[in-house]
Amino acid sequence: MTPARLHEITARYPGLRVAVVGDFCLDRYLEIDPARTERSIETGRPVHNVVRVRAQAGAAGTILNNLAALGVGTLHVVGFCGEDGEGFELRRALAALPGVRLEGFRSTSERRTFTYCKPLVLEPGRPPLELDRLDSKNWTPTPRALQEQVAAQVRELAPELDALVVMDQVEAAETGVVTGLVRATAGEVAGARPRLITLADSRRGLRGFPSLGFKMNAAELAALAGVPPPLAPAEVERHAAALALRNGRPVFVTLSEQGIVGAGPDGTVEQVPALPVRGPIDIVGAGDAVSANLLTALAAGATPREAMSLAMTAASVVIHQLGTTGTASVTQIRKVLWPDDDE
Repeated sequence: MTPARLHEITARYPGLRVAVVGDFCLDRYLEIDPARTERSIETGRPVHNVVRVRAQAGAAGTILNNLAALGVGTLHVVGFCGEDGEGFELRRALAALPGVRLEGFRSTSERRTFTYCKPLVLEPGRPPLELDRLDSKNWTPTPRALQEQVAAQVRELAPELDALVVMDQVEAAETGVVTGLVRATAGEVAGARPRLITLADSRRGLRGFPSLGFKMNAAELAALAGVPPPLAPAEVERHAAALALRNGRPVFVTLSEQGIVGAGPDGTVEQVPALPVRGPIDIVGAGDAVSANLLTALAAGATPREAMSLAMTAASVVIHQLGTTGTASVTQIRKVLWPDDDE
């Protein structure tokens, strides 16, 4: 990768049209000042005083945040939230991002807004300390009519897209946006448009997903291949290659500090190392930054190796952002690759 090649690839980002289909949640950070700790008169237990509340889109929204930070021109949001206060905050956070289109994002009384509430102790001179998280999720099946609305939106958008990402974040199958119906619809769309760049990621693993581009970690690859972890490097390459051949689409496997392996349907397998750590780190959001950069770079004409290199650089940017689910812009990526470049 050279500065000129980076410019050539990223100059195409503003013209890209990308849809993010998946579980958009609200990341709500409660910033606690430990100097203001009190004790409850009624219970005798400590009282943590929240001095600031931050809200941003999380889960599939973290991928969207990274796509917006990269300067992707048109970003279609496909999913839903509840008709509640968290849903209001989530919609406001999404609408504030440049290039975002919310026509495919529905508010419904049949779902509550998926929320991660993160109490965060901020003490001068120390890294932020996250306390026990408070989650709000849906535990009942997504209503069929709502599934059909999401699927219809995917079909409607498909002809105008350069790339499609499917992000399944829920713990219980069929309770979120990416149900069996929506997965099948994404597969139909991808099958009808072989040149469409696609990428799927799932918290529960990608078993049962159609032939899309896959992104996963080594443990998820082992589960999908039906073999016990941990996988040796040669095993990662072998199983990733077999999966890419079966899908007819690229497969990317993240290996933490060892970087990332990418396998193509043509039988090629490559590994790109992670960048060295430069200080304290917070790994939250790194995987979503990888997904966003892989998808965008490939849609802009990058080779798989170039896309993986950019993804690893973006991950390095994000893990050094403490106490937040961070993003990586093109300028930040360039600065890590060429610290002395003043452009």
